[in-house]
Amino acid sequence: MSVKIAVLVTYFLVVLLIGFIARTHWRSSPENYFLADRKLGTWVLLGTMVATNFSAFTVFGTSGAGYRDGYAFFPIMGFGTGFMALTFWILGRKIWLVGRAHGVVTPPEMIRAVYGSPLLSFIFAVVMIVFTVPYLALQPMAAGYALEELVGIPYLNGCLLVTGVIVLYTLRGGLRAVAWTDLFQGALMAVLLAISLILVAQYHGGFTIANQKVMATNPELFSRPGGLGRYTLAMWFSYIMLWFFCDPMFPQLFQRFFTAQSDKTISRMMLFYPSVCTVVFFMPVAVGVLGHLSFPHLVGKQADRILPMVVTLVSGDIMSALIIACGLAALMSTMDSQLLTLSSIFTRDIVPLVAGKHMKGYAMGRVFVIFLSLAGLALAYKPPATILQIATQTFTGLAVLFPTVIFGLYLKRVKALPAILSILCGEGTMLLYYFKLIPTGAFLPVVPVMIVTSSVYLCIHGFLLWREGALRIKMPVWMWDPYLYLLLGNFLLALDFWAWGKSHPQWAGMPLWLGYFVILSALQTVLMLNLVYKRQGDFQ
Repeated sequence: MSVKIAVLVTYFLVVLLIGFIARTHWRSSPENYFLADRKLGTWVLLGTMVATNFSAFTVFGTSGAGYRDGYAFFPIMGFGTGFMALTFWILGRKIWLVGRAHGVVTPPEMIRAVYGSPLLSFIFAVVMIVFTVPYLALQPMAAGYALEELVGIPYLNGCLLVTGVIVLYTLRGGLRAVAWTDLFQGALMAVLLAISLILVAQYHGGFTIANQKVMATNPELFSRPGGLGRYTLAMWFSYIMLWFFCDPMFPQLFQRFFTAQSDKTISRMMLFYPSVCTVVFFMPVAVGVLGHLSFPHLVGKQADRILPMVVTLVSGDIMSALIIACGLAALMSTMDSQLLTLSSIFTRDIVPLVAGKHMKGYAMGRVFVIFLSLAGLALAYKPPATILQIATQTFTGLAVLFPTVIFGLYLKRVKALPAILSILCGEGTMLLYYFKLIPTGAFLPVVPVMIVTSSVYLCIHGFLLWREGALRIKMPVWMWDPYLYLLLGNFLLALDFWAWGKSHPQWAGMPLWLGYFVILSALQTVLMLNLVYKRQGDFQ
């Protein structure tokens, strides 16, 4: 036990040391504190973007979903999250350009710059905060699970410990500290996930034999619709669509676009993203599947603990502590970014509107970091559902913002009213689904919610322009690029209905349809590479 505690203490001290070395000056400017002076290069930006997006959900939620649903969950995350990188090209470069031109620090500030509406900016900010706080709560929740399994620390105490460490280096260091700790923690997460998979597989006779053992007892984990039978084609499409619309709306990812050194930095980062997603997401899913060999009867929320449970069983004290540190790295690198971004939104978008004046410095932002941490801990105290269920609900609320952003960036003569009504109708529709006032149907709520949100925006926008006699829509130049439609075709190929219900043929104990999605991710990278070099610098 003392060895495990020593390893974890060392890990926390290293993270704090990196945060201290990379800290900003206490009286630094908002651009320095929140955006690292807009000077992040390709590798640091990629590292912080990956680590920020790969959260407790990636390690604990994905391994739990792998346990419940099997390998069916891998393409949803590996290919689906990787495909979302296309939005870095469509939205990220344009967001960077507007941010640089207007000195924008937060996503709602960009919305105000585009639409000229304080009310819309305020609504945008409130939605980001409301739907990020439950996602933020997943991080201490997963930390509590991990430390309870590893060293027997009571669940709530584990939540408090990790949250305290994150708050320490976030309050003092700003984005530069967050970015460098993210880079360290993201690399650590990937390496230790790989080690955990190797250890679990070897414990059961090697990867191929271990998969064959699971296949003999749980064959449903090797085909679609998955272990719980939930991944129909409609549900499959829904999840991939959800990542595409919601991920760039995560406030911590959105704000990262402002930090890039140039638009080329964003383009280069995009090219590496699908490969990273493919590799990283496979590992926790596989650990979850193989977890059936050691813990065959977990149900519901219990499955979210499968990674710390199985690692503690199969490895020694040092290795088990290091591998649990991998999960802590994932959640800490997300929570620090969420706290920093939401504090900037509170300081620059909420307080000025409520108080009627801009606050000097960002002391209030630091107070809000503490307040958000406490809010996350309160929600984590008694989690209401699985990590996947909580994430899916909050992601849908953020996805509603997508039409406001993309139409605002690319349509001419934009007005605030279509965006405001679009957001209100979208969130209202989501609440109707949440309270089961309308049937869910075959798809996740995100599909009808996005149809409502986009339709409301375009219809009202068109009506207002028609009243002014200026109804003329000009499509962006990049929308005519053939590589964009080849990428759309690549997305449609992911709906591989012909392989549904099949678990053979196999290689290394895994169904070959998994390799099909690795090929699709590689093809996506090739197509995006051509898109980048043909359209570099084109924001029209």
